[in-house]
Amino acid sequence: MFAQTFRFTDHRSQWNAFQSRVRNAFEPRKPRHRLLRFVLGVVGLGLLALLVFFSVFVGAAMIVVGLAYKLWQRRGKPMTRAARAKHRPEVVEGEFRVVEPSTIEHRSTSAR
Repeated sequence: MFAQTFRFTDHRSQWNAFQSRVRNAFEPRKPRHRLLRFVLGVVGLGLLALLVFFSVFVGAAMIVVGLAYKLWQRRGKPMTRAARAKHRPEVVEGEFRVVEPSTIEHRSTSAR
């Protein structure tokens, strides 16, 4: 297949020059010089690292802002029962029932 098969050329030279510039802008080529290729590769990796680094801090900032917003919304509201129990170590949460002392054997007699 010929290289010119899918090119829509116009007979006006300025239009063909414009198409050529646009085509070259969106089809970048690797440079032939080894050192220049290496430098551009390092620049690309640096740019990638910078974007990842920036995105990590943006994500962390979003988490911090979300937590601060939640805490701001809860200010002034009373704590739930479970939250109050966590702040007082002498409170034990659970379900209890009272057992008659006569139904419990004394520990010293059951150990023998």
